[in-house]
Amino acid sequence: MVKSPLERAARALCSLEGNPENATFEGRPMWQSYLPQACAVLLAVRDPGAEVSAAGGEQISTEGFKIGAQIAGWTWDRMIGAILESK
Repeated sequence: MVKSPLERAARALCSLEGNPENATFEGRPMWQSYLPQACAVLLAVRDPGAEVSAAGGEQISTEGFKIGAQIAGWTWDRMIGAILESK
């Protein structure tokens, strides 16, 4: 089964604290208790900032146009938004 990016983030936070991801806590897999923290991280990076947008924009810019960074920033924001909505 393919895990969503949000689930993978929560599992990584769980493991980072030395907890087994699939141990049961309050009737649920332990990793699920890390979903709020994973969401908080994604919300914190939802705005990519100028530097990250520019880096992404280099991949989609056409010669003479500088709209690539803006499009990359919008794309990043929508992708993070879709991850957050997947809970």
